[in-house]
Amino acid sequence: MLLMMTLLVPPEDRYLNLVLIIYLQNIGLKITVKVLSLSFQAGLVEPFYGTICLYNRERREKLSEDFYFHVLPTDTQEATIILERRGVFSLDTPSSAICFLIQLEKPATEEGGIAPSVYSRKEPLHLTERERQKLQIWSRIMPYRESFAWVIVPLFENHNNVSASGAASPGSPIAPSVSGSSSQESAMESGAKITLDGKLAQYSSGSSVVLEISNLNKVKESYTEDSLQDPKRKVHKPVKGILRLEVEKLQAAHVQPDSISESGSLTNDTSDAGDRLAEPNSSKYFAHGSREVRVSNPKYNSVDAKEPHQNGSNAMMGCLPDSDSFDFHAFDFRVMTRSEPFSQLLHCLYVYPLTVSLGRKRNLFIRVEMRKDDSDIRKHPLGAMYPRDHGAALQKWAHTQVSVGSRMACYHDEIKISLPAILSPQHHLLFTLFHVDLQTKQEAPKPVIVGYAALPLSTHAQLHSEVSLPILRELVPHYLQDSIKERLDYLEDGKNVFRLRLRLCSSLFPVNERVRDFFLEYDRHILRTSPPWGSELLEAINSLKNVESTALLQFLQPILNMLLHLIGDGGETLQVAAFRAMVNILTRVQQESSDGADRNRFLVNYVDYAFDDFGGRQAPVHPGLSTVWGSLARSKAKGYRVGPVYDDVLAMAWFFLELIVKSMALEQSRLFYHSLPLGDDVPPLQLRDAVFHCIKQLYDCLLTEVHERCKKGLSLAKRLNSSLAFFCYDLLSIIEPRQVFELVSSYMDKFAGVCQSVLHDCKLTFLQILCDHDLFVEMPGRDPSDRNYLSSVLIQELFLTWDHDDLTQRAKAARILVVLMCKHEFDSRYQKREDKLYIAQLYFPLIGQILDEMPVFYNLNAVEKREVLIVVLQIIRNLDDASLVKAWQQSIARTRLFFKLLEECLVVFEHKKPTDSLLMSCSSRSPDSEAPASPKYSDRLSPAINSYLSEASRQEVRTQGTPENGYMWHKVSPQLSSPSQPYSLREALAQAQSSRIGTSTRALRESLHPILRQKLELWEENLSTAVSLQVLEMTDKFSSAAASHSIATDFGKLDCITSIVMGLFSRSQPLAFWKALFPVFNNVFNLHGATLMARENDRFLKQVAFHLLRLAVFRNDSIRRRAVVGLQILVRNSFYHFTNTTRLRVMLTITLSELMSDVQVTQMKYDGSLEESGEARRLRKSLCEMADEDRSLDLIEESGLPRNALEAVPGGTTDTRWSWHEVRHLSECLLQALDAGLEHALLGSVMNVDRYAAAESFYKLAMAYAPVPDLHIMWLLHLCDAHQEMQSWAEAAQCAVAVAGVIMQALVGRNDAVWSRDHVAALRKICPMVSDAVNAEASAAEVEGYGASKLTVDSAVKYLQLANKLFSQAELHHFCASILELIIPVYKSRRAFGQLAKCHTSLTNIYEAILEQESSPIPFIDATYYRVGFYGERFGKLDRKEYVYREPRDVRLGDIMEKLSHIYESRMDGATLHIIPDSRQVNAEELQSGVCYLQITAVDPVMEDEDLGSRRERIFSLSTGSVRARVFDRFLFDTPFTKNGKTQGGLEDQWKRRSVLQTEGSFPALVNRLLVVKSESLEFSPVENAIGMIETRTAALRNELEEPRSSEGDQLPRLQSLQRILQGSVAVQVNSGVLSVCTAFLSGEPATRLRSQELQQLIAALLEFMAVCKRAIRVHFRLIGEEDQDFHTQLVNGFQSLTAELSHYIPAILSEL
Repeated sequence: MLLMMTLLVPPEDRYLNLVLIIYLQNIGLKITVKVLSLSFQAGLVEPFYGTICLYNRERREKLSEDFYFHVLPTDTQEATIILERRGVFSLDTPSSAICFLIQLEKPATEEGGIAPSVYSRKEPLHLTERERQKLQIWSRIMPYRESFAWVIVPLFENHNNVSASGAASPGSPIAPSVSGSSSQESAMESGAKITLDGKLAQYSSGSSVVLEISNLNKVKESYTEDSLQDPKRKVHKPVKGILRLEVEKLQAAHVQPDSISESGSLTNDTSDAGDRLAEPNSSKYFAHGSREVRVSNPKYNSVDAKEPHQNGSNAMMGCLPDSDSFDFHAFDFRVMTRSEPFSQLLHCLYVYPLTVSLGRKRNLFIRVEMRKDDSDIRKHPLGAMYPRDHGAALQKWAHTQVSVGSRMACYHDEIKISLPAILSPQHHLLFTLFHVDLQTKQEAPKPVIVGYAALPLSTHAQLHSEVSLPILRELVPHYLQDSIKERLDYLEDGKNVFRLRLRLCSSLFPVNERVRDFFLEYDRHILRTSPPWGSELLEAINSLKNVESTALLQFLQPILNMLLHLIGDGGETLQVAAFRAMVNILTRVQQESSDGADRNRFLVNYVDYAFDDFGGRQAPVHPGLSTVWGSLARSKAKGYRVGPVYDDVLAMAWFFLELIVKSMALEQSRLFYHSLPLGDDVPPLQLRDAVFHCIKQLYDCLLTEVHERCKKGLSLAKRLNSSLAFFCYDLLSIIEPRQVFELVSSYMDKFAGVCQSVLHDCKLTFLQILCDHDLFVEMPGRDPSDRNYLSSVLIQELFLTWDHDDLTQRAKAARILVVLMCKHEFDSRYQKREDKLYIAQLYFPLIGQILDEMPVFYNLNAVEKREVLIVVLQIIRNLDDASLVKAWQQSIARTRLFFKLLEECLVVFEHKKPTDSLLMSCSSRSPDSEAPASPKYSDRLSPAINSYLSEASRQEVRTQGTPENGYMWHKVSPQLSSPSQPYSLREALAQAQSSRIGTSTRALRESLHPILRQKLELWEENLSTAVSLQVLEMTDKFSSAAASHSIATDFGKLDCITSIVMGLFSRSQPLAFWKALFPVFNNVFNLHGATLMARENDRFLKQVAFHLLRLAVFRNDSIRRRAVVGLQILVRNSFYHFTNTTRLRVMLTITLSELMSDVQVTQMKYDGSLEESGEARRLRKSLCEMADEDRSLDLIEESGLPRNALEAVPGGTTDTRWSWHEVRHLSECLLQALDAGLEHALLGSVMNVDRYAAAESFYKLAMAYAPVPDLHIMWLLHLCDAHQEMQSWAEAAQCAVAVAGVIMQALVGRNDAVWSRDHVAALRKICPMVSDAVNAEASAAEVEGYGASKLTVDSAVKYLQLANKLFSQAELHHFCASILELIIPVYKSRRAFGQLAKCHTSLTNIYEAILEQESSPIPFIDATYYRVGFYGERFGKLDRKEYVYREPRDVRLGDIMEKLSHIYESRMDGATLHIIPDSRQVNAEELQSGVCYLQITAVDPVMEDEDLGSRRERIFSLSTGSVRARVFDRFLFDTPFTKNGKTQGGLEDQWKRRSVLQTEGSFPALVNRLLVVKSESLEFSPVENAIGMIETRTAALRNELEEPRSSEGDQLPRLQSLQRILQGSVAVQVNSGVLSVCTAFLSGEPATRLRSQELQQLIAALLEFMAVCKRAIRVHFRLIGEEDQDFHTQLVNGFQSLTAELSHYIPAILSEL
């Protein structure tokens, strides 16, 4: 609507606005031409004059008036000044037929003087000095000119198939383009100098083209323009000279909208349009009723005839951009033939004298003048001739050229005459023919009158044709009267020998007869010179419908002005006739000049600019117009036949309604224009009751039409509805708003409730238009106490629409609201805080309605939800805290719904990058995957917003790009943009959507240029961030309000806060958001820590912990450090509320476990092996920083928190509960879990090869997650499965026992089981790993989804039974017995006698198995043990460590060597692996570097009560004892050595080293190998070795003899073992056994080395050994049968021989035995 813009413009500038608007609409191609120079080969010594005009060669038609230029001789000073002037020519469309016609003239040549042929001489001679002087003198004397040369310059390429956008040919200075839109740069080949016909050359200079025209044709004889193209014409000699022109193309595109100021005028330097206004206007044009021109600005007041006039009377051209007021704007003659209203005041006559045929040769020229009458021939003529010189006043005479020495004088002059506004029959043109003598005399030659010719203007001015006149010999008074004419003397016998052509260009004198008649009758009626009944005027009005369309359109504005005048105060008959005629005319204009728009542009221009309601000199039009129309409408409503005109009235209702509004606005403006102080607002117009009643009646009639026609689905109804809406819209600016509200109210009453879809759509359109009003925000209510009536209606209706089934209407309702909010946001009047608050409160009831009817909101689709939510966010963004608190005070449920809306905002506006996953840096998702729940840009904000933003915002920076994906974005001039060449994101998206590219998010994105795609990403991310920050701000405000308990919410859980915080944390956000989040996070936990840390909020706390750990992995260090501070805030609250971090440790351990399943803790190295990933490193760094006391303050300050943020000081005390020691412990626990997970991941590739390491990694994970029973049990069961796969039954059983132990501890801790602490202690004897501390950790682990509540007695029994089964497989039956004793109390308490019976049966079997093991002659061994030492850097963490391995009992030393070699060779990467063959002590420093060594030694377990200092040899069967737990944590092995450096020596040199190893834990353990934590060694001398050997054999024999045997059945095994021992003891063999000891120590030199004590101990041992042997032989005799007699004899003989041998060394032996 341009109406308001017009009303803001002062009255004097309205005509300029009209000019401007028309100009902007109609301007086509503009060409400027400037004469740079004229040079002749002979030299330039006399002045030359010339004209340039546009000419159509094909039609031989002149297209524009002449542009005059002068070229003075170069030695005069004025030359440059004259040449600076430019001519500006207008073109509709380029054509090869269009050219410049340039004609040169010079002072008439004297007879016998220097002829013009000097300029066309063939020989290249300059003028002689004498010739120069003669010419200079003559040119000063001679005022009259003759034609000299001519040339035609084609402007466009000379091809028949010229295309609309073809490139310029060398011969055309300007490239043709229908739209005139191609840039100047592309039009010219830069720097080219190309000749056309060998004569024409052109240069490119910036945006203009310089033409050098050398093919000037010398005029050989008098000629006319018609003869130029005549093929039979004589060839004209070429003139040896060059004319240089500068031609430039101007375009409408040069006028940027930005360059138009608010008042509608161009801000560029514009020329005075009024300087070129034509003669005063007729009253009809502006309907002023008086005979003066009403142009109030003195600049445009051209009534005075002495006011300077420029040659071109084209007022509109004054607005041409880049033009100077000095330029000449040539009038385009085609304006007179266009079917459009005249856009400027035109009232002039162009006269072209053509030929005069006289009998004898003369030097003829013609003087032209205009006279008011013929009464006095001595009276001066009127000053009506336009001058040729710039800036001169209108002149009284104009002269043609001299036609030298010709019988048929030919002319090509153009004489422009300004016509009077009122032409009387006496106005005429008088032509005087002069002959001039061209002889040189002392003074200037005096012309002689030859004759006269007269042309009455009233009869001939309207002709556009040639006229022939006779020539009078002399002039007498009243020479126009017929009676006088007959008596006058004529030349050439009165023949019409003078031929001339006229061209009338007037917007005042209609050529059309009917229009002229109407004008005439109207004038008579107004001047009261016609009969009072007005029948002739009625007839003229009725005949207007038959006027042909071009004439009708050209004079549309004066016709409408006159009809409106008649409607306003013409009496009822004339009113109705004028109204019907007006409807007919409007309908024709709408149809005949339709450009596809609903509102014809000519009519829009009329109502907006031309119509001024008669300048206040008559009564306003609106009462009369509404009365006539109202009566017609009421007649129709009553059922009278009103004819088809009524439908036309409705179709053109917009025009009449806008006229009524404009009339009211002008009345309002006039009423207060002079009385109102400057700067005050114009008060509303108070309509008289009668007028308002009339308008209301008309409005109601039209409403009824809309209502009835809508039901039939007619498009006319929708247009009429919009017109009524705009009518109310406009009235709001003019009349009292409450009067408009009456109209709106009647509309709402008519369309009440949810009506038919079509009617409801009309209602929405009505509201959309109405609420778009600039003053909408400031509108009052219907009563003075009410608030904005329109906004309340709008909110009510929009909400009603969202509950509607029609999807398009729901979308439309949402869009109306969004666009409105956009307008408010960008409105410069409402930028203050209080204004924004007022607007927010205006719309706040909408949020209340949504909360009351949430199902309506949930029923909306994604697009509509977005638009509603963006409005909600905008409202709450500008609300003050008091309003928000008031909204939160109503009820808990309502407050919760409010925050549900905010959660929806987060969901709807979430921005997911294509590579988003849980962590930014390790996406496991495909980048192509689209989240269907969250469509991207196309749905996120409606196109309406974007079109609004694009209008409201400044022009975007245009980016030039390369074609991609087949979508070509063409590179064009940066000033140009069209729908096919999008340069902004909005244009590109709109184009993609309209061409159906954007069927999916991905396709839409791919259709964009990469730079635009990047902008889209950034735009979406910024939008998402803005929404998140807004929600965060609300949460902070809510948190503060909740702290004072001034609102209604669930204070037990604070679910409003927790749900929002979880929503914010769980989404991908940029750094700006995280910076804002943590101060709020700290504030919330300060205020509500007790509630948020309580068990009810476990789920919330766990999620917060998870997301903080997730952020602690981020690459962005700023975000990562803030996450560390977030963790410290949680720790502070834990200290503050619980004094410790036990429960928080459980929480963080759980979340770390969940995070580890998502974080990629390892990455592949270039060689294929794995290493720790950046994520794991960053997480480790964050966990270390959490406990770093030194860096803590820096981190806190960087996060924007107060320095004391970590102080946990309860009220009433001064001591902080914060403990860095405990924080470090927490950090270490979490790091342990991280390391365990990392180690487990690094083993991935060798997990199946190195089962020991695999089991260890499961074990470490189980230990790391020990605070969380669920996770602890999970990893123990993984470990149990791994052991079962390896058939390590004892270890698997220990895992099951450990699981049962965890469950039993939890049950005992909460006192809900049959077990007690004693039972836990009993279990610990089997598995020492089971902790004896039944503490609060199990109960602390009660986190949602985790905890001891899932641990039951049945699950404990299940794992005890599993352990029982696995121990049975390991044949460790004594453990089985202990386990069953723990199961039995459960069954007893439940009185499950069947289960008890099974248990006791199992116990019986177990004890029998134990008996069987003990009675076996071969001692039972459950496992073998080996010490393995690792040496070498390639072993990594194992380097220089020793382990004890527990292997199945059938694994020999060779087996384990082979197994370990296989495991480690594959990981050596080419390094050598050596196995050290003995068990000597290894010095790692002495080993070869780069080589890896394994040392494997068999070791024996050490019993609890065993004397490790005993020198006896160890025989395992001697120490088995009765049933005891086979739990070992110490092991030994003996290593023989000599001190003389030899590897082996005799008994006298052989020393022995006993090594005792202490392991980290005891076997059977949860793993197959345990680290050696302590190693001790003892050394035994050779004699101690010998004594120990003898004592060992003695003990073995005595053990066999003293062992009680219960039955005869036991004798056989006893005999066998006795025989075995005796055979090895008493057989006499050289250098073996007892005899070899005597030989070594009791003979020769060794005996002298022994100390006496050692000697006595040795002899005593030998004597005891022989005594026991003797006793054993006797027992053997008692036990044997017949078959063993021979063996016994051998034993006796051996014993006697041995005794005899020993007696050599120990003589006393004989007496002892």
